Amino acid sequence: MSDAPFDAALDAIAEGRHGDPFAVLGRHEGILRTFQPGALAVEAVPRGGTPVPLRQVHQNGLFEGELPPGPYTLRITWLGGVQETEDPYSFGLLLGELDLYLFGEGRHREMGRVFGAHAMVVDGVAGVRFAVWAPNARRVSVVGEFNSWDGRRHPMRLRGSTGVWEIFVPRISPGTRYKYEILGAHGGVLPLKADPVAWASELAPGTASIVAQPTAYPWNDAGWMDRRAALQDTNAPIAIYEVHPGSWWRAENGQAPDWDGLAARLIPYVTGMGFTHVELLPIMEHPFGGSWGYQPLGLFAPTARFGTPEGFSRFVDHCHEAGIGVILDWVPAHFPSDAYGLAQFDGTALYEHADPREGFHKDWNTLIYNFGRTEVRGFLIASALHWLEHYHVDGLRVDAVASMLYRDYSRNHGEWVPNIHGGRENLEAVTFLKELNEAVRARCPGAIMVAEESTAWPGVSKPVSEGGLGFHYKWNMGWMHDTLHYMQEDPINRRWHHGQMTFGLVYAFSEHFMLPLSHDEVVHGKGSLLGKMPGDAWQKRANLRAYLAFMWTHPGKKLLFMGIELGQPTEWNHDSQLPWHLLDDPGHRGMQALVRDLNHAYREHPALHVKDADPSGFAWVVGDDAGNSVYAFLRMGADGTPPALVICNLTPVPREDYRVGVPFGGWWKEIFNSDAVEYGGSGVGNGGGVEAQIEGSHGQPASLILTLPPLATLIFSP
Repeated sequence: MSDAPFDAALDAIAEGRHGDPFAVLGRHEGILRTFQPGALAVEAVPRGGTPVPLRQVHQNGLFEGELPPGPYTLRITWLGGVQETEDPYSFGLLLGELDLYLFGEGRHREMGRVFGAHAMVVDGVAGVRFAVWAPNARRVSVVGEFNSWDGRRHPMRLRGSTGVWEIFVPRISPGTRYKYEILGAHGGVLPLKADPVAWASELAPGTASIVAQPTAYPWNDAGWMDRRAALQDTNAPIAIYEVHPGSWWRAENGQAPDWDGLAARLIPYVTGMGFTHVELLPIMEHPFGGSWGYQPLGLFAPTARFGTPEGFSRFVDHCHEAGIGVILDWVPAHFPSDAYGLAQFDGTALYEHADPREGFHKDWNTLIYNFGRTEVRGFLIASALHWLEHYHVDGLRVDAVASMLYRDYSRNHGEWVPNIHGGRENLEAVTFLKELNEAVRARCPGAIMVAEESTAWPGVSKPVSEGGLGFHYKWNMGWMHDTLHYMQEDPINRRWHHGQMTFGLVYAFSEHFMLPLSHDEVVHGKGSLLGKMPGDAWQKRANLRAYLAFMWTHPGKKLLFMGIELGQPTEWNHDSQLPWHLLDDPGHRGMQALVRDLNHAYREHPALHVKDADPSGFAWVVGDDAGNSVYAFLRMGADGTPPALVICNLTPVPREDYRVGVPFGGWWKEIFNSDAVEYGGSGVGNGGGVEAQIEGSHGQPASLILTLPPLATLIFSP
């Protein structure tokens, strides 16, 4: 090259403006160049040869000299000592062409193993390979303590038109903190960016990414993984305990436990209570703890708040060893606009939409992923698979699906952009969700995908091949809203709202439903579930006991947020632990015992779960007694197994001699009574059971004459 272009290239390297540093740095035609700003001297040391001093050719620290072919290291003299290292610009291409092709197609399902930071050995040299997508950047550098956070020192190589930048930095190791410095599309240096595909991050409020340990976790859960498909099927009992790890329990000093400490306490509690699963509020790395994880930025990194990624692996493994499934809340609907995160990642709207009518959520002040971009869809699907495959997680509950499906979600007229057909449906999001769920079914046998979807969008839990979205289960938000509204009514008024408890059965088998009493019902001024119940303290607890028993006997899988089982009287506070001291009170201890016994009844009696998704598993016996606010229904299992009869009296008035039809005679055992003394009830009941009379009633050939306790739910089995 002529002197003028050559000098301009050196200036660009020295000023951090050169977009192709590998064309200048390293060895070219026998000339070695290296940029070491602040170095006192630099030597090239050929393997087995004599060190070659390099001369400084640019005042900012660019050195060069003649060097014959062969391996070499750089010996750099700094003010504080001498460093010897391999030259990052002596290594060839790192990512394979197939990796880049699949990424561009949005089909790289193991993106987390290729992009980000990975400790490895290249050409016999230990170090870390970095790779990041920034197609509109003019220059991308990896920065960290290893280079004094100086973006001039390790500018990366752009791999053609893929928009992927890569570099191998020798002699750095797991535990290294790093970020990316990006010269944006418009020529300005952007705020330092965390790695979108980092496997680990530093503890908030720090925002740097961390090179994760490369060693694979030695899993001990092969038996569980073999069984989990059956344990998570629609005919299995699924009772989920929803947990915010930071506020379930805390030490005396107020600190939340790490994953090992949580496992030591939570797993025995969950197994003792009879739950089949834990569902964790999002544990992906997030900047603001008060979002409870619902504004994540590290979609491949377990939050450092609870320890290391290896600690999370141990937590999942211990859950599986105890027979407990693990579901994670996962948020692909939106992301926060923090400057160090995904927003304007390369100086352009890369992960998000540029148009705020498509790209900004007013409800949460967050940005919306551009589901129409193949690389973004691939990034999100790879994140989902990372949790399911790398961490052996058993399912993902996808947050805010409704906000993804509708372009006009929470928007006024003129604030949204119609789809190509002029409609409100987000066709790109539909494509993404179908592709996501198909990928999970293909790669993760037995794992489940659960949609928090609050509208009547058809076929949420139908297979994609049948025109559905491909989820395994859908949260039944309509059931939750209707029944909670009913239970909040004073019992004297419930007769006028009778249909709110029965309406869910009109559509109960249109989807594979989960019945959620989640964290959303005990936050933002809504109070606690117990606080929603009418009446005095005794009636509040009786109402809640009856309601929970109604839920556990209703078709659909169960989800309960932590603290509800204690009869927590106050709203959930994420900054403190659950009020475990309530268990000193017999009334609250009884509530906990009730949930435990409901879980055991639900699991032990197939009629209560085997046909959760089959209309032949449910039949109304009494659905129209609005005057007495009484409901009775039968749950049926497989042929040859006994049914269960459920009766709810949702007034504080005991009902004597109440006749209920049953399908056959004989002794019907009272297997559960929410008014039992051990639960804090009044002890009204039926002496353990009733002999059926051969007198038809409610369309059944036999009947029971029952005493219905006040504000109570009963379960009978023949």
